[in-house]
Amino acid sequence: MPLPIIASNATTRVYAKSLFEMVMAKGGQQKIAEIGDELEQIVEIAKAQPELGEMLANPSITPDARSKSLDKLFKGRVSHETLQFLHVLNAKGRISALTGIVDSLQEVVQDQFGVVEVDVYTAQPASPSDISDLSNRLARALGKQVVVHTYTQPDMIGGVKIQIGDQLLDGSIATQLRKLTDKLNTEGSSSVRSRMGKILEG
Repeated sequence: MPLPIIASNATTRVYAKSLFEMVMAKGGQQKIAEIGDELEQIVEIAKAQPELGEMLANPSITPDARSKSLDKLFKGRVSHETLQFLHVLNAKGRISALTGIVDSLQEVVQDQFGVVEVDVYTAQPASPSDISDLSNRLARALGKQVVVHTYTQPDMIGGVKIQIGDQLLDGSIATQLRKLTDKLNTEGSSSVRSRMGKILEG
């Protein structure tokens, strides 16, 4: 059983806000960023490793058994606060909603600090100067501090995709080629040749 992909909702926001307020009272912005990163990494690992997703999401696993597994897997590898939060979710029967809680935590952080997290996908690894330039441009456009996460997707061929929340700006060459192919299939080659002829005549 994989870890369910749950969207941010009223329930996940309650847990995210409680975590945010508790950590901010003790450790401030740097600590909440650390815990947020750790929770995101746990979600990504759970997506990639079915065994972890099974342990987190399977309702047939008792809270006591899951608690022992959490300690075995994460004690000493994540911060005390992150592990304790996982135990709270386990005790409340909400740990299977971890994906939504992580999304909600990001929303809370962004609302409080005016920070926007942006996922950038390129065919080849982006250089530090390119990332810095893009970050500055996005910050000016959005009027907020921008945190850029970069990912490499060779099947894009070239170009860039930018994910800001639910909005995807897709400038990849692969997508442009796909749109061109769809256009050819829809309009037919004769229509395209006709347009090309008009362009050449002009």
